[in-house]
Amino acid sequence: MTELTNHEFIVFAMDHYNPLGVVRSIGGVKKPIVIAEKSKTDVSSYSKYIKEYIRVETVDEGYEVLTKRFSNLPFPPFLITCDDRTIEYLDNRYDEWKDKFIGFHAGSTGRITRFMDKFAILELAKKHGLRTLDTVCVDKGIVPEGMEYPVITKSISPVIGGWKSDVHICWTREELETAYEKIKAPKVIIQKYIDKKNEYCIDGFCAKKGTVVFNAIESTYNYLIPGYYSPYMTVRNFSRPEIGKALAGMMEEIGFEGICSIEFLIDQDDNYYFSEINFRNSTWSYAATKAGMNLPLLWAQCMIDGIVPEEKKIPEGFTAMVEPIDYGKRVKTGKAELGEWLRDFKEAGCTFYYSSDDIEPFLYMCRNWEMLS
Repeated sequence: MTELTNHEFIVFAMDHYNPLGVVRSIGGVKKPIVIAEKSKTDVSSYSKYIKEYIRVETVDEGYEVLTKRFSNLPFPPFLITCDDRTIEYLDNRYDEWKDKFIGFHAGSTGRITRFMDKFAILELAKKHGLRTLDTVCVDKGIVPEGMEYPVITKSISPVIGGWKSDVHICWTREELETAYEKIKAPKVIIQKYIDKKNEYCIDGFCAKKGTVVFNAIESTYNYLIPGYYSPYMTVRNFSRPEIGKALAGMMEEIGFEGICSIEFLIDQDDNYYFSEINFRNSTWSYAATKAGMNLPLLWAQCMIDGIVPEEKKIPEGFTAMVEPIDYGKRVKTGKAELGEWLRDFKEAGCTFYYSSDDIEPFLYMCRNWEMLS
């Protein structure tokens, strides 16, 4: 990967343990520059792998720093984003930066944002043969007739409304009407709610206008939390070619180039229902790095030479853990003994804060455990 060192790597994101994983993935080859929008934590700033950490108050300020300081380098920098708001911001300015950076895009301004619309991406998934749950899109306050309850509400887009706080499980029409009093998004997705057996996540990347799709890992959760993601998962090699074929068709139609994650629900009969695509680096992508498939570097190399990487064999029982959240959800609630949790922590193939060769972010997490859990 010698040619990659000609380029700067810039991580532009809200600080979190998501960009920390990117920093650690890239830093062994070339220390990245981090433009970090204000968040509740500066955890990635403690990593030894950062070349320069630039703290900004807003995404607008970060974009100004990005374009003024780094848009005229001899080799275009790789630009990696880790949150929905930043990717939407950059997507809507694609024409301004497309000749100056190698970043995540879908070939034209606003095209990623179009498919961040949950209804639009569900329709595309159905077109390419994936199973989806019955879904309608309505203005906030409208109760559609003929809905089968229970239902779950979601904002039409991860950058509109209250994101997670707009998610409500409603067992009756009356509960849906009450939920509308709390929902912030002006447009709401109402979807059939199922008693899920698990969730299924794929992390990988796309290149060559979406014609190259590399699905590095698949993950399922070791326990479920209603209305919340699970912080403890099992990671495997991608194993569902029928899903892979459908996703390849979707990504080519979108024309996406970048790191991404795709989410499904699994019902009690083991049916897989497409949920959404995150068109940016996912927190879980660091598990791919720890399993031998370094997504930020593999994507960057593929963008230069078009070479699709080989899949590495992931060991049986490879687990990944978000330590403070998993501790809070299992140990502090009495669902697991401390000794059991420490065993799981020790045996995890990927921990998102702890790294023996980059210990300061973990120590910061320990000092701020309550805030991060």
